[in-house]
Amino acid sequence: MSFKAVFIAIVLGTALIIAAFLIHSVRPSVELSQPGPEYVRATGKCAECHSRETAAIVHQFARSKHARLGITCYDCHRAVKGQKGSDHNGFVIAGEVTPLNCSQCHSTEYDQYVRSRHGAPAWAAVLGPAGFTAEQIEFAEEHHPGAVDRPPNALAKAEGPGALAKGCLACHSIGRPNEDGSIGTCTPCHSRHSASVSLAREPQTCGQCHMGPDHAQIEIYNESKHGVLFAAQRASLNLDADPKSLTTRDMPVPTCATCHMSGLEGMKVTHDVTERLSYYLFAAISEKRPGYRDGQTEMKELCLKCHGKTHVEKFYQEAEVVLEATNSKVTEAQNLMKALRKEGLLTADPFDEPIEFIAFDLWHYYGRTAKHGAFMGGADFVQWHGNYQLLLKMVEMRKIAEELRAQAK
Repeated sequence: MSFKAVFIAIVLGTALIIAAFLIHSVRPSVELSQPGPEYVRATGKCAECHSRETAAIVHQFARSKHARLGITCYDCHRAVKGQKGSDHNGFVIAGEVTPLNCSQCHSTEYDQYVRSRHGAPAWAAVLGPAGFTAEQIEFAEEHHPGAVDRPPNALAKAEGPGALAKGCLACHSIGRPNEDGSIGTCTPCHSRHSASVSLAREPQTCGQCHMGPDHAQIEIYNESKHGVLFAAQRASLNLDADPKSLTTRDMPVPTCATCHMSGLEGMKVTHDVTERLSYYLFAAISEKRPGYRDGQTEMKELCLKCHGKTHVEKFYQEAEVVLEATNSKVTEAQNLMKALRKEGLLTADPFDEPIEFIAFDLWHYYGRTAKHGAFMGGADFVQWHGNYQLLLKMVEMRKIAEELRAQAK
């Protein structure tokens, strides 16, 4: 064989190897992170049955970080102290996997989570203190006064049990009381068998519940520059990055979790989604939270990872102007309702007269929307979905009040 032929063969071989590396480098991360055969088998005896009966969960688990770390099905499904166990093909397993099981390894995350409004206050917003122990109520009230020891939601009751079970509690069960003494569930954010950090970082995961007219956070986020950039650059983000070592190289564009929970560039990681909040934006009249200064300082510190201090301060100042103006408009509506009740023109029963629904919409939908839009960068939600509607509903309420008073003469 001539030298020329050998040289050509070497060049072609090298080119093929380089081409293979280049092709490999642009493969989607989902392909590169496929588990090896040992994980596809999942965890032995469990997979023997479940690969036939519920095959998807076996594949989900096999591709998870839990599987890569050698965690087995039984590690999560076994009955731990405080849980009722039942025999399942020779294993004693918990009737339901709860945060008590997750806290075997993730105790810090659970302790933070149970202090947040995702804990008991979420459930109590619908059903009040039903199902909680006295100790759980005391604990929740210490962190969120009035959030658990409260009457059941009158609107949810009026809508009926079907809407309550498949509507309200589908989201608010994130703070449900469990029979084993734990509170809530981790799976709405992390999924059951994928146990995914990247899923929890997806804005749409939060948008399962934080959406719609009463808390339009996902719609506001999608409209904001943050949301637009996320949609454009999602493929280049490292959504699987370790939360404790997360950098702006991993997440140069923020999602909900980045701002409210992450340890971006050395910040503290937290599962208490209320730690960085400064106002009760969900309330009819939004007041400062007890930890207002600390919460706002922490959130501003995170903003400064990408924005200049002047921009951040201006953003907060303008948002607080919207908040104060919204509080004034809601106060006017509340004062009108109080006056009509004092004059005997409304019944004592909730949600039995049209003006009550308008008054409710005014703060629960449009007031909240205006405030959330201001603090999340959603101009259209501050204006057309917020202040315009506040103006319109107030005009409607004044007109009805005028008619009620005329009829009473």
